[in-house]
Amino acid sequence: MPLPSVAISLGAFGADRVREQGQASFIPLLVDAGVKRIELREELFSPGVHDQDFPALARAIQAQGLECLYSAPLELWLEGDTQPNPELKPTLERATACGAFWLKVSLGHFGEHCDVAALADRLAPYDVHLLVENDQTEQGGRIEPFVQFFAQITALQMPIGMTFDIGNWRWQEQSASDAAQQLGRYVEYLHCKAIRVNAAGKLIAVPPAPADLQAWEQLITHMPVNLPRAIEYPLQGDDLLQVTRQQVALLARLGQSRSTQSNATEAEALSHV
Repeated sequence: MPLPSVAISLGAFGADRVREQGQASFIPLLVDAGVKRIELREELFSPGVHDQDFPALARAIQAQGLECLYSAPLELWLEGDTQPNPELKPTLERATACGAFWLKVSLGHFGEHCDVAALADRLAPYDVHLLVENDQTEQGGRIEPFVQFFAQITALQMPIGMTFDIGNWRWQEQSASDAAQQLGRYVEYLHCKAIRVNAAGKLIAVPPAPADLQAWEQLITHMPVNLPRAIEYPLQGDDLLQVTRQQVALLARLGQSRSTQSNATEAEALSHV
């Protein structure tokens, strides 16, 4: 079975560096590192510089055979509003212009008052698949609102998936294990980053240690096999290509023992047909 798709969230290369060089400049590095999906970050576009020609960016991505996901710092629901964020439409248009098949946003202030059916109407004109991510905020980083949201989505049979950010649960002291058990069935994209407390007492993203990888293996048992996953932790080093290759290979292997077991079980079942 092919290895799962691995993406890189371009912020992994450093926000200042990406803004200065432009997101398109990292495409060759991603291809050489074996990446299958590029995650463009809206907040890293520099107005008037490099990346304003979205169709050209789309062509550059497609020419290298990469999948494209567009990530926007957009809350799907604003506080007190029953209708989806009005900025969703222009964001969908930018994602479409970049040739993105997926748009990743935050949940925002979702509650029982929110008109989920109106969200379906907003999405209908676009061939972009919406993914909703847990962020680091109080409103968008707790488990229960996601449980409620996806219960409504499922009831209405709306094709919306979840981006499960492993590290972000820490900001609201939520259990990633509990989140995986309750939300794993909805996950279509896994954001990977380990979290540590720095000298200033702040939570920061870091590359995974063996203990982190072991914990992640347990989390993904609640999610679809060979789930696409992304690096969202710093990629640094004198040989950036080699560092990137190593981390891509590391994430690609995540959960492969489970995939192998699943294949063996299927083969065993077929042998008795």
